Amino acid sequence: MSATTVNVSLIDLYVVRERGPVLEVLLLRRAPGGRCPGSWEAVHGHIEAGERPADAAIRELREETGFTPLKLYSLSRVELFYQHGTDEVAMVPAFVAFVPADTAPVLSAEHDDAAWLAPGEAQRRCAWPREARAIADTVRMLGAGHAGPIEDVLRIC
Repeated sequence: MSATTVNVSLIDLYVVRERGPVLEVLLLRRAPGGRCPGSWEAVHGHIEAGERPADAAIRELREETGFTPLKLYSLSRVELFYQHGTDEVAMVPAFVAFVPADTAPVLSAEHDDAAWLAPGEAQRRCAWPREARAIADTVRMLGAGHAGPIEDVLRIC
């Protein structure tokens, strides 16, 4: 019998844009035929072999939305997610990408809809409770469009 593994194998990425004095959060709806059809989620993805989590976040952003980040931040949180199919506890670093306010996402086949939402509405719509918690952290730490006195620690690019 093999033992359960623990790996940094996934990333969560919260995509935001500045709309006046507030942030809007992008959620994507999962398309039929894949996992969790109809659920609203942030950008997620697997870390490829030899890839750093921040690089995976940038790649997944491009693949799932067509965006390139204006700014990328570590959200200073790592979630744990048990994947029963592989008997793995995935450690999931969370990131925030600021993207241009006037550009629409270009969706991959994984998703069939996208919505820019006020943070409270995004939290209510999220399928996963960890996403609602991360959105609250995003607003608290980056709601001014930057991380203030902790910018030097959280800002990746």
